[in-house]
Amino acid sequence: MNILIAIDSFKGSLTSAEAGEAAAAGIRRAIPDAQIEVVPLADGGEGTVEALVQATGGELISAQVTGPLGETVDAAYGILGDGKTAVIEIAEACGLPLIPEAERNPLKSTSYGVGELILDAVSRGARSLIVGLGGSATNDAGVGMLQALGCRFLDEAGEEVPQGGAALGAIRSADVSALHPDIKNLDIQVACDVNNPLHGKQGAAYIYGPQKGATPEVVEVLDSGLRNFAEVVKAELGKDIQEIPGAGAAGGLGAAFAGILNADLRSGIELILDTTGLEEKVKNADFVITGEGRMDAQSSMGKAAMGVAGLAEKHGVPVIALAGSVTEEATVLNDKGVTALFPILQEVVSLEEAMDPETARLNLRTTAEQVFRLVGYSSKR
Repeated sequence: MNILIAIDSFKGSLTSAEAGEAAAAGIRRAIPDAQIEVVPLADGGEGTVEALVQATGGELISAQVTGPLGETVDAAYGILGDGKTAVIEIAEACGLPLIPEAERNPLKSTSYGVGELILDAVSRGARSLIVGLGGSATNDAGVGMLQALGCRFLDEAGEEVPQGGAALGAIRSADVSALHPDIKNLDIQVACDVNNPLHGKQGAAYIYGPQKGATPEVVEVLDSGLRNFAEVVKAELGKDIQEIPGAGAAGGLGAAFAGILNADLRSGIELILDTTGLEEKVKNADFVITGEGRMDAQSSMGKAAMGVAGLAEKHGVPVIALAGSVTEEATVLNDKGVTALFPILQEVVSLEEAMDPETARLNLRTTAEQVFRLVGYSSKR
């Protein structure tokens, strides 16, 4: 029996690889001779680097870069097994958790370190790049990143504008002629699952600014700066970055990647599934195991587990989903490729106890074992 396990992380509890190995251990107890392959999974957000590095036999790289408030931070990214593809999560360089809550201010925070991560990857031979956009603390339209890569954004006096979202309103000209030469030929794919424009009521500042520390007054300043930046880019470079679907992602980094660096913005889970070659693995499986920390009606909206289920349904392979909790509304997933859903909790416990890594590991192993004892029994009849 060939079993493919591709479980998303149980956030705050187990990584994707840890969850997969726990399920595999339970299945082996039930069916000792099962052929099991564990493929780490992510959706383009947190855990993407780790999942892709493990899935492709790559390596993790550590680099010191500029943090969101100008401090030096240690950031990790991955070089995949082909030795030519780098994968970064922008949150490593400009993520919200890097700034204490009381100090969060998107007028000051910068994406400069993201550019430094890209340069480090290129210096190690990377010729293609996968980017996860989630969790930024910035609202600088990616100007900081672009400055690190060699672009110049000048004010009325012809001086380089400082870093941070507050500087966007002062930009009067844009010069990308000094963009690092290796970046011009870099194939960039960006995991982006939002369609927000750069500015306006549905743009980066209004939708995401408040969670980054922006007051209503600051949101207006930021939005005005984003609008100015878009106008300058259109006038100087002939590129309309405002209406690019996803331009407002990660404080406008979506616009910088797609509009200036010519990146492709793609569904996060589709990008991950393609990179790991999961469809070929699904074709050869008798069962696919997926899951995540919580499965509810929202799990059908493009999350990692549903991406796996979609591939399995395409090839007629049954899918078993294991989750920390399964709501009544999650039964809609049975019509979207999930054959059966199972919550892993064994008894009534607090959320803190349920999320304890050892408890979650035990619950996954136990549930997977019991499910496949039934599968093994049925296959013998």
